[in-house]
Amino acid sequence: MRFKLELVPVPVSDADRAKTFDADQAGFNVDLDFSHGETFRVVQLTPPGSACSIAIGVGAADTAAGSIQGLHLVVDDIHAARKELIKRGVDVGGVQDMTAPGKPAVSYAPFTDPDGIGWTLQKANIQLP
Repeated sequence: MRFKLELVPVPVSDADRAKTFDADQAGFNVDLDFSHGETFRVVQLTPPGSACSIAIGVGAADTAAGSIQGLHLVVDDIHAARKELIKRGVDVGGVQDMTAPGKPAVSYAPFTDPDGIGWTLQKANIQLP
């Protein structure tokens, strides 16, 4: 049996501001923007090349805006990805390499969205199944 994570609800305080950041600055694809009155709106966005999307909006998540931390965007070239996000106006931290004895290094570069949601670019130098 396969279990595929395909959608993560991400609470935001302002759906339009979050959509602008995610689409225009982070470069995510807008898959859906659906409203039903003023009490429900869902915006589904997918990072390029990802099988997993995020859902933001009104009524999309019951947790506090900015409460999600540690979402990882795995990239082939962390330096090029960081440079692209900075060019789009995202404040991305420096690349940090972490390793353990006998293990390949894994590189990280953190950034946050306007609500303080914690994202991390990750370049894993290992092949996963």
